[in-house]
Amino acid sequence: MSPRISRPAVTSRDAARAVTTARVLAVALGGSGVLHLVRPAVYDSIVPRALPGSARFYTIASGVAEVGIAAALASRPTRRVGGLLAAALFVAVFPANVSMATRSLRSSRAFTARRLVTVLRLPLQWPLVTAALRVARAS
Repeated sequence: MSPRISRPAVTSRDAARAVTTARVLAVALGGSGVLHLVRPAVYDSIVPRALPGSARFYTIASGVAEVGIAAALASRPTRRVGGLLAAALFVAVFPANVSMATRSLRSSRAFTARRLVTVLRLPLQWPLVTAALRVARAS
């Protein structure tokens, strides 16, 4: 018989924080997803060129995924799955964020502020992933 690994208990405070975090993530992902669908050209330019197929496919697919994940996070019965999907999405889009930062740093036309923002947002992926996982655990 293998030893049972116990998870720390989820307190009511953890659950309340998870609801708030889920709402914030849902608004952020929902807004970003809608922007992907309404203004796809902006996002097409950051799709890594190494990916097969058209950049527009990845832009639309990620927009639909973000809207769907936002809906999952907003609904209590699907919040756990939404948290897991949000964490996976944040990991999956990291290469696009690296690509955007790299292109920005190499561009002679990019403003210093854009370069700074694209580089500084890279380490922010980790707190987003951990927040999404906390939502999943506490839901």
